[in-house]
Amino acid sequence: MAEFTFELNDDQKQVRDWLHGFAADVIRPAAAEWDEREETPWPVIQEAAKIGVYSLDFYAQQFFDPTGLGIPMTMEELFWGDAGIALSIVGTGLAAVGVLANGTDEQIGTWIPQMYGDTDEVKVAAFCSSEPDAGSDVGAMRTRAVYDEAKDEWVLNGTKTWATNGGIANVHVVVAVVDPELGSKGHASFIVPSATPGLSQGQKFKKHGIRASHTAEVVLEDVRIPGHCLLGGKEKLDERLARVRERARTAAGGERVKNAAMATFEASRPAVGAMAVGTARAAYEVALDYAKTRSQFGRPIIDNQGIAFQLADMRTRIDASRLLVWRASWMAATGKPFTSAEGSMSKLYASETAKQVTAQAVQILGGNGFTREYPVERMHRDAAIYTIFEGTSEIQRLVIARTLSGMPIR
Repeated sequence: MAEFTFELNDDQKQVRDWLHGFAADVIRPAAAEWDEREETPWPVIQEAAKIGVYSLDFYAQQFFDPTGLGIPMTMEELFWGDAGIALSIVGTGLAAVGVLANGTDEQIGTWIPQMYGDTDEVKVAAFCSSEPDAGSDVGAMRTRAVYDEAKDEWVLNGTKTWATNGGIANVHVVVAVVDPELGSKGHASFIVPSATPGLSQGQKFKKHGIRASHTAEVVLEDVRIPGHCLLGGKEKLDERLARVRERARTAAGGERVKNAAMATFEASRPAVGAMAVGTARAAYEVALDYAKTRSQFGRPIIDNQGIAFQLADMRTRIDASRLLVWRASWMAATGKPFTSAEGSMSKLYASETAKQVTAQAVQILGGNGFTREYPVERMHRDAAIYTIFEGTSEIQRLVIARTLSGMPIR
């Protein structure tokens, strides 16, 4: 088992520096343009694919890093470059995690490669869980999946929302209700391949931040998919549902039953925390450089205690956030359970840090920070998403509190 350490090894440092170079030379110079265009930055994704950043092999390498630090290190460096473009590059990963968390070995080997494509034709994937009336409350989900036994097909109907790459993806991973009586325990995840009849893109959202990342509704109207597109397989689903029904009937305790959407979010929360760390670090560095070069009343503004103390607090919160993310990532990689909701802790603290640090960066730059001539304005807009997506800060606090108290997490 890998020991927890604050030091990256030589290989990790080499990857980190390589990613930082790509973020500095390719992502950051394109950030303002694609933020204004509010379109998927296909040329940048293509460049990422050419050098191997956008590829199944690279993410598999980082995912299976025995220290657990490969993914958070990757996320921090890419999101240091720009959050919107980085999310376009890594957004496919959430769908891939959905397959890894719930799929069979055969499904993992079949579908994840199709999510990325190759250097000649890059592809993207989408994870579809949220609905217009079911965001934090996954128990309110209405998208239905009904099994047609005669044809060995599943029929999906419903509308998903807030889906990264929704509608433009080559592979959609869709969470749907298979047994409404069981609430959130009656959900399952499905693969919907590209060009499946009945799947269409609904509204594309114009967003406050992360505008280079495509976010849209996904509409499913009598979408028929083969039985093997149920992640985990029907036998495993039937066994799980039978256990849930039996426990409900007897009101007995027992092991917690995994929810398909929650399993994906649990696995990805430290990675989202790492994204937030990257954005916060970028804004802090801009503010630090500005404070050292901007003079008022005959001296650099960093000589003023009010500015210096802000920068000290910003750096402290960033480092603390990174350590929480690394701890949670190491625990997940080494099989240590989140007995105190350490994954949610890392996402909560890093997300709140990103909002606070980017706001402070705008303040330190003053009027310049409020203009698009400087990147902290965009970073501040981007940071707002971290306390919202993949579990709001309020939900993270609820998860932490319920874990500490021993209450069930629904």
